[in-house]
Amino acid sequence: MKIALLALLGLILGALGGAALGIGAGLAWVEIFKTTSFEGYSGMLVFFTFMPLGAAIGGLGGALLFGVIAARDAEIAVMREPAGPQDR
Repeated sequence: MKIALLALLGLILGALGGAALGIGAGLAWVEIFKTTSFEGYSGMLVFFTFMPLGAAIGGLGGALLFGVIAARDAEIAVMREPAGPQDR
């Protein structure tokens, strides 16, 4: 359950971060390649192409990253046996 919740958290955080990076990449694209702003074309390009792509890639990456971290934590966090007389 912990793995699923952390993966969901990673999905949400990754989507937000990816959308922000997508907007930044879209704005850079518009400035570098001098995309026309006729009837809002450059704004539609940024918000209907780059932002959803960034959100999708960021969401998948965040969910995968948080899921792997949570799964590895579950493998590593093994309860240790109490120290016996031979261990002292």
